[in-house]
Amino acid sequence: MITTALTELLRIRVPVVQGGMQWVGKPPLVAAVSNAGGLGILTALTQPSPDTLRIAIRETKAATDKPFGVNITLLPTINPPDYEGYARAAVEEGVRIFETAGNNPGQLIKFFKSQGCIVLHKCTTIRHAKSAERMGVDVISIDGFECAGYPGEEDISGLVLLARSAQELNIPYIASGGFADGTRFMCTVESPIHHNIKETIVASTEQDTIHIFRTLNNTARVFKNAVSKQVVALERRPGGAQFADLRDLVSGVRGEVVYESGDPDYGIWSAGIAIGLIKDIPTCEVLLRRIEGQAEEIIEGMRKQIKPMAKL
Repeated sequence: MITTALTELLRIRVPVVQGGMQWVGKPPLVAAVSNAGGLGILTALTQPSPDTLRIAIRETKAATDKPFGVNITLLPTINPPDYEGYARAAVEEGVRIFETAGNNPGQLIKFFKSQGCIVLHKCTTIRHAKSAERMGVDVISIDGFECAGYPGEEDISGLVLLARSAQELNIPYIASGGFADGTRFMCTVESPIHHNIKETIVASTEQDTIHIFRTLNNTARVFKNAVSKQVVALERRPGGAQFADLRDLVSGVRGEVVYESGDPDYGIWSAGIAIGLIKDIPTCEVLLRRIEGQAEEIIEGMRKQIKPMAKL
């Protein structure tokens, strides 16, 4: 058993967090991760309203007595969701662990801390991590360029960001983006997406993702398919593209249909380059036991490599 500042703070057995994922972070997956010893996280905005989030929280509580959290991500959007409503609903339902991400999270963080909650903030730069630390968050989830979804605009790898985090941060931090802690959980038995998408992930390599929205300064790493390649082609045409030119192609509704229908080419869906590391579709219990066991073997193996220096 590996004990860290994270396991002690969150009261979990394994220092693994299943990050929030749109259309994926639903009660069956979240409960399975928490029951397996990690921290499962519900994605608030997967639910159409704060009231349906309440229902999802109750369903998760019925399926696990272990800690779990709720993710609220603030991103540029034409019609902003009721972020405050989602936050209040979750707190009123007894959730005390939150993952925040995105633009200007200050008000959300302030509210959660006023309610005695633990806040994990996901970010892609050291300056944003330090800013979140000053706001009072408890844990940073540092996302490298390899991650699925939004890696920021500075293209800094997780390897460097983690080393810089060790230099700059005074609170615990989680390695995310390229470590198969997001995309990996999409490809589990309990993941609520279509089995054909899981099989597509298993058959893919690290070369099967692509960046869209680069020219709009809102970069997103997604699965490389017919739609995402068309988006990139439109962005690269003379004169570029505006979001209005891409809106129908990148519709979130189409992305949701991908997970429901099993057609990997129907719309845009997030995937990190760690997709190349995924070779099976285990239960969350098997996956967490495997991660834990492999970590213990590596730690023990490194300990054995330390030899006393021979006396001259």
